[in-house]
Amino acid sequence: MALKCGIVGLPNVGKSTLFNCLSNAKAQSANFPFCTIEPNVGTITVPDSRLNNLEQLVNPEKVIPTTIEIVDIAGLVKGAHKGEGLGNQFLANIREVDAIIHVLRCFDDDNVIHVDGNVNPVSDKEIIDLELQLKDLETLEKRIGAIERKAKSGDKESEKIYKVYTEAREHLVSGNSIRSLDIDEGLFKFLDELQLITAKPVIYVCNVDESSVIIGNEHVDNVKELVANENAEILVLGAGIESDIAELDDFEERKMFLEDLGLKEPGVSKLIKNAYSLLNLQTYFTAGEKEVRAWTIKKGMTAPQAAGVIHTDFEKGFIKAEVIKFSDFVEYGSESSVKEAGKLMIQGKEYVVNDGDVMHFRFNV
Repeated sequence: MALKCGIVGLPNVGKSTLFNCLSNAKAQSANFPFCTIEPNVGTITVPDSRLNNLEQLVNPEKVIPTTIEIVDIAGLVKGAHKGEGLGNQFLANIREVDAIIHVLRCFDDDNVIHVDGNVNPVSDKEIIDLELQLKDLETLEKRIGAIERKAKSGDKESEKIYKVYTEAREHLVSGNSIRSLDIDEGLFKFLDELQLITAKPVIYVCNVDESSVIIGNEHVDNVKELVANENAEILVLGAGIESDIAELDDFEERKMFLEDLGLKEPGVSKLIKNAYSLLNLQTYFTAGEKEVRAWTIKKGMTAPQAAGVIHTDFEKGFIKAEVIKFSDFVEYGSESSVKEAGKLMIQGKEYVVNDGDVMHFRFNV
């Protein structure tokens, strides 16, 4: 299941530095606006210690983690919705992602230029929000114009869609993003079809200096207060520190570095996990001598749907699934021991897969 997150923000807030830490791809990172013109794309693994446990127990030929695609989208500026600063191109890149990682500069440093001359993450966020909202408003206006006549002619389905569109338009005009629009879930499908940018889930990343990584600072507090009603996730990390961590190849060195800073894990690891959960995703595993592998599925997927992630034939010809809870696999140490203990479950088409299930599918084509 391909998953793509886009890193957005004003120029010079630390987007490319963060991208480099996430993907180890070397996006150009320079102290001036519009350094990133084409979106850099990197594929990163989702940290999951359960894979390490399964590897130790099964001793496979290879281990394949699940992945997320990260896109470093060039800095937006005022007027982006009108094409300012290559805005149309950048906004098109954002439209293609599943979730948005919005980086906000929450550190003061006279040596790093700010595009507006002063550090104010609240203002920065509002600039980006406005540009994205105006682009969505443009999309909605076109669709409303196209469906209004049918709605007024008495077509019931068109009336329903027209009502949803106009509600969404008013929400945007009031300065709100579509993700906070309170409408019936069954009606939201009409907006999903439009791929509206502000409907996408978002994580706000407060990029701070080293002294603020643990306790934050005034800038972070202001951001938290601003997004309190958005039901959004906030993550505090220092992109510069993460860059230093990424350069350490030795695990023990990384561990010592983190301990010195008072951190349990790199901020980018938290970010990846948060992005994963933000999209309502979970993981199941397949485990054998050839490979131990993590598979990404949407929460609530049934066994045949989960099998279809491996191959569509698995879903079409699904017979049943052999399921072992991850905790049972670890407790008993092997598949054969789990079977002997009577803990292996045989599940049919209605089974809803749980996070961490170790599965083997039986099917015919």
